[in-house]
Amino acid sequence: MTLRLLAVHAHPDDESSKGAATYAYYRSIGAEVLIVSATGGERGSILNEKLEERSLAERDLAGLRRREMQRAQAIMGIDHRWLGYQDSGMPDEGEPLPAASFATIPIETSAEPLVRVIREFRPQVLIAYDENGGYPHADHIRAHEIAVYARDAAADATRYPHTGAPWKIDKLYYDRIFNSTKMGRVYDLMKERLPDSPLIAEMDEMRERMGVREDLSTTHVPVGEFFDVRDAALKAHASQVSPDSSFFFWPNDLQREAWPYEDFQLIDSTVETTLPESDLFAGIPNEETA
Repeated sequence: MTLRLLAVHAHPDDESSKGAATYAYYRSIGAEVLIVSATGGERGSILNEKLEERSLAERDLAGLRRREMQRAQAIMGIDHRWLGYQDSGMPDEGEPLPAASFATIPIETSAEPLVRVIREFRPQVLIAYDENGGYPHADHIRAHEIAVYARDAAADATRYPHTGAPWKIDKLYYDRIFNSTKMGRVYDLMKERLPDSPLIAEMDEMRERMGVREDLSTTHVPVGEFFDVRDAALKAHASQVSPDSSFFFWPNDLQREAWPYEDFQLIDSTVETTLPESDLFAGIPNEETA
């Protein structure tokens, strides 16, 4: 039996900052991995002052972000689908979302192509954001909503019957990549090994901004050897990520020693498993990894 993992993301680059090492790891052991990007990131900003393709970004950001996604996809070795919705952007407080953008479309409509993807791909595992979207961007929240909605709909033969035969996903996970346990372990080791690093002050600020959050992760996938792949995939989204970013890029040798995992929260499962887990496919009947 071929193992199949589906992850639903809001914008191109989200897949590389949230789970790329896990996706590359599972590809390396023979699983099929499909990433869905709900939008094209058309309303994003240019976040890298050193961007080489700035003229293209200013002329056609949507086109550049498609190129960047292709590069990241090749680095991770995964498959990818666009749902084709327009980025909702981040309007100022009190301002409406752009008309016909992803977050404004009724879930019953926007989930339909994802139901089709699920029924075609037939994954055992689905990774989504939590109900807060990981952070409160309208597209992230809607990505969570359509992932959960489409998972349930895809299993029901009476819903969207024109999209293929029903398929029930065995396990639903939420991304918990940025959790307090990981942050604390990396921070403590960095203070011990690199006490004069400017990253310490930046991590102090980050920890203060994030506050004390309960670590909800149940599943710790050992993917330290794929942290370099993760970073390369993220850097492929050059319009969105500076290669000098201290938020995303910490020393990988130190991370592998402190916390060589990417973390997820098991939300629902039709199969028996024991928590904590180290494998997203734990409990899947007749599972094979090669």
